[in-house]
Amino acid sequence: MLEDKNPQRTPLSELGEFKLINHLTQHFKLEQDSSIKGVGDDAAVLRFKDTNVVVSTDMLVEGVHFDLSYMPLKHLGYKAIVVNLSDIYAMNAKATQVTVSIAVSNRFPVEALEELYDGISTAAKLYNVDVVGGDTTSSTSGLIISVTAIGTVDNEKVVLRSGAQPNDLLVVTGDIGGAYMGLQVLEREKEVFKVNPGNQPDLSMYTYIIERQLKPEARKDVIELLEQLEVKPTCMIDISDGLSSEIIHLCKQSEVGIDLYENKIPLDTQVISTCEEFNIDSTTIALNGGEDYELLMTIAQRDFDKIKGNPNLTVIGYVTEKEKGMHLVTRADERIPIIAKGWNALKNQP
Repeated sequence: MLEDKNPQRTPLSELGEFKLINHLTQHFKLEQDSSIKGVGDDAAVLRFKDTNVVVSTDMLVEGVHFDLSYMPLKHLGYKAIVVNLSDIYAMNAKATQVTVSIAVSNRFPVEALEELYDGISTAAKLYNVDVVGGDTTSSTSGLIISVTAIGTVDNEKVVLRSGAQPNDLLVVTGDIGGAYMGLQVLEREKEVFKVNPGNQPDLSMYTYIIERQLKPEARKDVIELLEQLEVKPTCMIDISDGLSSEIIHLCKQSEVGIDLYENKIPLDTQVISTCEEFNIDSTTIALNGGEDYELLMTIAQRDFDKIKGNPNLTVIGYVTEKEKGMHLVTRADERIPIIAKGWNALKNQP
C-alpha cells in the first residue's frame, strides 16, 4: 500500500471548545491523594492538611519562547510542563498538580494539539503530577501555552531565595550553557534550510546540547538527593534566565555578596567545543545563556562533607557580605563585577 502523505487534519471548529478539552484530556488520570477533582468542573479541588502549598505560573509564546520550525509539538508540551515544575523544585517542594491553558489559531488541526498534549501527558507521568484543569481559547498570533504548577512542602523544609548567609557555599547542579548553544545550532541550521530546503543537517555532533534546548529536565532527582543527604539549602533558585541573573536575584533577596569562580563553572565538553566552533566565550555563555533549568543554591559550610564528590553538585563560589558585592573571579584571579545579561523575553535576546 502507498504511504498516506496526507494525514488526517480535523478542524478545531468540528469539536468546539468543550469537546476539544474533553478530547485532549480524556486520558488524564488522578494519582495524587490531594487531587479530589480534576478536569471537568468549574475548578479543581485539592485537599491539603498541615502543609504549605506552592504555586508557580509560566507562559510560553510562539515566536518569543519557541520556534515551531524546529521545535516538535510533543517536545514543546513536555518542555512547558518541565519548566514550571523546575520552579516548584527550587522551593525544595514536591510537585503534585498542573493546569494547562492554551490559545491557538485555526492553522492548527486537532491532530497537532494531540501531539502537544501527548508531550504534556508524558511529562506529567514521568514527574508524577496530575493535570487538573486549564482553559482553551482562540489566538490570532500563534500558539500560547500557560502552565500553573502546584506543589507542597512542609514548613521546616521550604527553601526561599532570601536565606543565604556569608560563608555559605554557592552550589550548582549538573552543567550549564548547553541549552543556549543548542539554540544557536538550531538557529544556524534553520538559516541553512531557508537557503537550501533540500539540505538535511547532520546534528549528531550536537545531540546533548540540542536535547538541552528542546527537551530539558527539571531536577526532581536533586531534591530527592538532598533529602537523602540530609542537606537543606539555605537558599535556592532555578537557572532559567542565566547564571548571572540568578546570582543577582539571590544576592538581592538575601542581602549578601558572592564570589563566583570561573574555573569551577561546570561545562560539558560539547558546550566547550561548540563555543569554539561559534567563536564564543564559554564563560559568557555559562553566565548569560539561560534555559538550563539546573538548580543554583547555597549551603552551609558544615554540609560540605555531605555533598563533596557528588557528581550532581558542584561548588562554584562563596557567599560574602553584601558590601563586598558580586564578582566573577577569573582564571587570572581578576575580580569582575557580575551584571545581568541573561534572557529578557521583552527584548527577545540574551
